[in-house]
Amino acid sequence: MDLRFSLTLPVKQGCHGLSVQVCSMGNSTSRLYSALAKTLSSTAAISQHQDYLDESEHEQLDPLDPKDLLEECQVALRERPARLHREFVSRADDFRGPHTFRVMQWNILAQALGEGKDNFIKCPMEALNWEERKYLILEEILMYRPDVLCLQEVDHYFDTFQPLLSRLGYQCTFLAKPWSPCLDVEQNNGPDGCAFFFLQDRFELVSSAKFRLSARTLKTNQVAIAEVLQCKETGRLLCFAVTHLKARSGWERFRLAQGSDLLRNLESVTQGAKIPLVVCGDFNAEPTEEVYKRFASSSLNLNSAYKVLSDDGETEPPYTTWKIRPTGESCHTLDYIWYSQHALKVNSALRLLTEDQIGPNRLPSFNYPSDHLSLVCDFSFNIGSDRLL
Repeated sequence: MDLRFSLTLPVKQGCHGLSVQVCSMGNSTSRLYSALAKTLSSTAAISQHQDYLDESEHEQLDPLDPKDLLEECQVALRERPARLHREFVSRADDFRGPHTFRVMQWNILAQALGEGKDNFIKCPMEALNWEERKYLILEEILMYRPDVLCLQEVDHYFDTFQPLLSRLGYQCTFLAKPWSPCLDVEQNNGPDGCAFFFLQDRFELVSSAKFRLSARTLKTNQVAIAEVLQCKETGRLLCFAVTHLKARSGWERFRLAQGSDLLRNLESVTQGAKIPLVVCGDFNAEPTEEVYKRFASSSLNLNSAYKVLSDDGETEPPYTTWKIRPTGESCHTLDYIWYSQHALKVNSALRLLTEDQIGPNRLPSFNYPSDHLSLVCDFSFNIGSDRLL
């Protein structure tokens, strides 16, 4: 396969439409991008009045080999610094049976916000160029090959993630924020939101629910997706949810109300915790916040995967996001993978980058595409947990 190419997909979507320009490439590599360009052209017909709450119809495209796409990403990134190595930490009693499944949680940083509003003063603008940054994001996903993928701040769903990941065998769902801050950025690519993906050779969709989170009686700008899946190998049911709560200090009670609303909805979806649950998200809340404590003490019997695999089994990582803005340095633990501890066991988790690996300019950077680190965990069912289903 000829891997020499020059890809440009400068997609600019504002409030009135979509324009696409794609440079052609020769040989087999071009099949991926010519099909993607075709998908992008069809996306131009999506009505702006749908508010991005419904899935768009895409043509069925040929499957992709994830190894081939990973190699293409690495070729495209050959001028960038080497990516940072991360290892998995496992439980002492870890046994990866045939029905283990991998979950990935990641706030990927909306392109419009990274370039336009977030103001990472130590990150060169060239490092945020979408034409290369998208390869860093895809490479991270392809390196760990999750069975279930939960993303936040996705503003390139229709032109990048849905067409590519569907060809890798994922079923895809997206829910935009009603008033996305991305739309305030000139030459944006539409609103950002939460996206959920699962491998169709591992799971089958049973039901899907989309929530606009409430704070008491007030509908808010934050959303969540919850889907009940059936494992094709075992027939067991699992519920997965993805969310992104309100950001910034001073909004702690607001986040608590949003989290409480999400828990109420998940109580219904899981039939009172009869269906095991995994909740992924950027909660914008440290472990000291009430919304964290509410999840830890809820009737859904949830535990935090990264806490369980810490040295003492009780401590969250020191950070999941680390950045420098004009207001100063920001190093916080905000991202979590919660799971039903009565039914599931977390077997291993991907270590976070060290301070030395991240470097003095923090995130994002030329070798890491987001200001949040990805979380990746392997789960299995507890013995006898099938009696709960």
